[in-house]
Amino acid sequence: MAIEMKVPSVGESVSEVTIASWTKKDGDLVKMDEVICELESDKATFELPAEADGILRIVAPEGTTLPIGALICKIEAAGAVSTPAAAPAVVAAPTEPVVTPAAKIIDVVVPAVGESISEVTIAAWSKKEGDNVKMDEVICELESDKATFELPSPENGVLTIVAQAGQVVSIGGIVARIAVGASAAVSQPQASPVQPANTTPVASDSSYAAGHPSPVAAKVLAEKGIDAASVQGTGIGGRITKDDAIKAEKPAAAPQPVSKPVAVPQVVAPQEGRVSRREKMSSLRKTIAKRLVAVKQETAMLTTFNEVDMKPIMDLRAKYKDKFKEVHGVGLGFMSFFTKACAIALQDFPVVNAYIDGDEVVYNDYSDIAIAVSAPRGLVVPVIRSAEKMNFAQIEAEVVRLAGKARENKLTIEEMTGGTFTITNGGIFGSMLSTPIINAPQSAILGMHNIVERAVVINGEIVVRPIMYVALSYDHRTIDGKDSVSFLVRVKQLLEDPTRMLLGV
Repeated sequence: MAIEMKVPSVGESVSEVTIASWTKKDGDLVKMDEVICELESDKATFELPAEADGILRIVAPEGTTLPIGALICKIEAAGAVSTPAAAPAVVAAPTEPVVTPAAKIIDVVVPAVGESISEVTIAAWSKKEGDNVKMDEVICELESDKATFELPSPENGVLTIVAQAGQVVSIGGIVARIAVGASAAVSQPQASPVQPANTTPVASDSSYAAGHPSPVAAKVLAEKGIDAASVQGTGIGGRITKDDAIKAEKPAAAPQPVSKPVAVPQVVAPQEGRVSRREKMSSLRKTIAKRLVAVKQETAMLTTFNEVDMKPIMDLRAKYKDKFKEVHGVGLGFMSFFTKACAIALQDFPVVNAYIDGDEVVYNDYSDIAIAVSAPRGLVVPVIRSAEKMNFAQIEAEVVRLAGKARENKLTIEEMTGGTFTITNGGIFGSMLSTPIINAPQSAILGMHNIVERAVVINGEIVVRPIMYVALSYDHRTIDGKDSVSFLVRVKQLLEDPTRMLLGV
């Protein structure tokens, strides 16, 4: 006996929904409470779970708008081969895929990819539904809030996709199933019963729905004083949907609801160039947003400023940059000077290198300095480990390596976790001054800015020097004003006299 699934009631003011997408295909085996499709109302999007175990028979295809209570699909018992009695030839077709479950079916789940990661997004499938896959062959690409990585097949077999591209799946969640020992040719006969399964219900719907408005559409038409008989329905079976009712007033300009209040017709033409679009936030962007807001709410953040005369560093680079690259194979940039200066200053002021853990303050005797990098997916912060033990060439090489991996979206979780202090350089984008936000759970972050020639007084004389403003944002719960200012002064001292970093004074 087949179980009929109907559109559930999703709210008092919602009278119809649209089938956004099917996560299962016609003829697929489904389990109770497994999501089979995604429904979309004018207010929200929600998932529809299966009401029983069995074989799915889709009644309404994707894009169909249905009223509450309308039939959306049927679920047949897995052993009920005799259900489609209309055509014996069609009955024989489903018996072939029923054999495939006799083969071993294994679930492909999202692996654990890091302590702080609880969910991932399916970025893209490199294999299609029903494809033959081999063990260790990449079947899809997963994207977390920190990195992108590939998911290999655990066995040889036929792939059945459970989670579609763009769907968010928790760690341990099922993304696909593999029929071990099956072949893709077995699943092809499923195409034959799909058409008969869909055609019958659609025909019956069209017999009563043609020319009839949905409840929401009827209300819109009544408010406009438009007869439903004059409106062409585009819904299932010719039903008049809410969009049809909205478009009925001005068919030519219906896609532009913004133009309705405009009184002067001449203004309509320029509106065609005014386009707005919506894009879903990536997992990385959502995580960045949550963490930055949390830092502002959970820390006593304060920022102190200073300025650095960059002439000594610029003179040193101009003198030795060619020889430095010839010897070490990497360029001599500003980041190595700032990283080394911060690593030394963190040893002098360990509280700036500490963080709060519950009721305790954790002090680190090493300096793992994170460098903020703008990548195609958003801001990432790879970490330079034990920077206090590295020389300029080693720091520069590590900066180049991590920045390259960031731009190619190849950073690993380990390369982006565990930093004790962060440096961000807004100056490369032209920023003159800013108050950077702490990278939790760290207690401080240094902001670099652009270099501008300014008139300054040195030894009683006005001279023009290349000046950079630097900012230190810190958590006032652990770091007092004295320590923060002293730390920034120490960094300034090392940068304005880089020989100190070489001599360790």
